[in-house]
Amino acid sequence: MSAAGGSGLPDGAWPRLHDACRRLGRLLVHVVFRVRVHRGEFIPRTGPLVLVSNHTAFLDGPVLFCVLRRRSVFLVKHENYRGPLGRFLRRLGQLPVRRGAPDRTPLLTAVHLLRSGGVVAVFPEGTRGTGEVARAQHGAAWLARSGEALVLPVACRGIRRPPGSWPRFRPRVDVLVGEPFAVPVGKGRVVLAAATERVRSELSGLVSELDRLLAGELGAPKKAKGERA
Repeated sequence: MSAAGGSGLPDGAWPRLHDACRRLGRLLVHVVFRVRVHRGEFIPRTGPLVLVSNHTAFLDGPVLFCVLRRRSVFLVKHENYRGPLGRFLRRLGQLPVRRGAPDRTPLLTAVHLLRSGGVVAVFPEGTRGTGEVARAQHGAAWLARSGEALVLPVACRGIRRPPGSWPRFRPRVDVLVGEPFAVPVGKGRVVLAAATERVRSELSGLVSELDRLLAGELGAPKKAKGERA
């Protein structure tokens, strides 16, 4: 699988389908959730980006895919590529990856997309969790280094329903965008480990910042009627 010239998507993807799904999905996301994107101006309009985000719920990827203002290629676990859903994901331009197994083809495709100025999105924790990003795998840092791309950290909260709670009507989802940064360059495991720790640290710090922001809003006293902001 290679990259389609100029589209920012892999070969076999349908750019018009990708764009249409993103536009329709953005409308649906705002119907299902009350989405607030903080510091969206930090998202570069051009240039190669490896987007990294914390991962707490299945819908993290679809929501981020829809609220981003650029075409983006997510690395999606291979188990989702069965039947009609798999064909749809391929036409959408998403890349299947096998967790825990050497699979260089999608990674090399992602590198090519990055060198062509595209956006590749990765959940560096590798699986869903509580989202604090206590650990990270090497993939995001390796892609940024190999694809000569900046890393864009994005923190997301609100999609995951608290354990034991009732289903919520239009829960609020907050997406906080951090400043893009470059990872250490060079060859070898030591440099890759340092780059991975930079990715983990930046993303973990951004998640903590979002948690503090939300905690501050919840703890802020409500203004009396007629009181000025």
